[in-house]
Amino acid sequence: MEQATTQQVFQPDEHQHIRYNPLKAEWVLVSPHRCKRPWSGQVEKPAEEEVPPHDPNNPLCPGNTRPNGKVNPNYESTYVFTNDFPALLEEAPPVPKSDNPLFQSAPALGTCRVMCFHPRSDITLPLMTLDEVTKVVERWIAESIELGLKYRWVQVFENKGAIMGCSNPHPHCQIWASSFLPNEPRVKDHYQRQYLAKHGRPLLRDYLDQELQKKERLVCENASFVALVPYWAVWPFELLVLPRRHVLRMADLTADEQRLLADIVRQVTTRYDNLFRCNFPYSMGWHGAPTGEAMSEDCQHWVFHGIYLPPLLRSAAVKKFMVGYEMLAQAQRDLTPEQAAQRLRDCSPVHYKLEQ
Repeated sequence: MEQATTQQVFQPDEHQHIRYNPLKAEWVLVSPHRCKRPWSGQVEKPAEEEVPPHDPNNPLCPGNTRPNGKVNPNYESTYVFTNDFPALLEEAPPVPKSDNPLFQSAPALGTCRVMCFHPRSDITLPLMTLDEVTKVVERWIAESIELGLKYRWVQVFENKGAIMGCSNPHPHCQIWASSFLPNEPRVKDHYQRQYLAKHGRPLLRDYLDQELQKKERLVCENASFVALVPYWAVWPFELLVLPRRHVLRMADLTADEQRLLADIVRQVTTRYDNLFRCNFPYSMGWHGAPTGEAMSEDCQHWVFHGIYLPPLLRSAAVKKFMVGYEMLAQAQRDLTPEQAAQRLRDCSPVHYKLEQ
């Protein structure tokens, strides 16, 4: 007599599966059973915490001389200047056209700016006051509006921490503007447009409505914004910041919403730092409807949103490596997005350096 086989019931926090990202039409492999494996790989040395308020040799500090010989003003809030070594220039020779479909090139014009958040080097976003972070948001918007008059895409982004390629501890971000639509927003533009045509509502509006009902991936929120670990998250503690109302671009935010965006930035970065009690590294940026000529086009398929992509996995010393299978096949993660969200929710909303 044959023995009856026991049919396992699928549990997303225990069994391997793949998840779909409708923004980019990509899949991610989720392998929660691997969380139990021992780790004997590379351990990163946590960054030194001792950073002086002002370093006379730091080219981003007020009053200091940059490598090109220019001297920074003694700024007291935000400060923006054109990158001394930009990847994009405003002028370049015409790019010749090619009839060969395998060897195509196109013009690439633009500009790259650096934006300092604060005059002190020992201050990061979660340790700045709400008024100070609001000024950061206001400057992001001012720069985006100015550059958006000329360029099709304006990318505000921050690389925080040496592990993310940023060796300068002074709080700052970059703003690159380009005459072309880069790959990431180009793909998002396509699939958001496709979703709206099929379903009659913006993709990220529908997505947020359902996440607010499910609640399991929410991390923090306020009256205007919600921060959550997306269902399709690739990085261990990846976050998506979404507005509660339909906003196309950061420049469309009201004054109250700008202050609430600053608040959610402080909430997110505080929980990040508290997770492993360290100066938490990440790459982050903002995506919204294209600018330039697109300002006169129908962009109702777009929803303004923020993306946080942090590399740390198990502790302040262990990072996620995107190599091998991730580079040659598709993204893979061990910790489920729901588990990541729970861990971030459990973090104190008060920064560990400010605890009484």
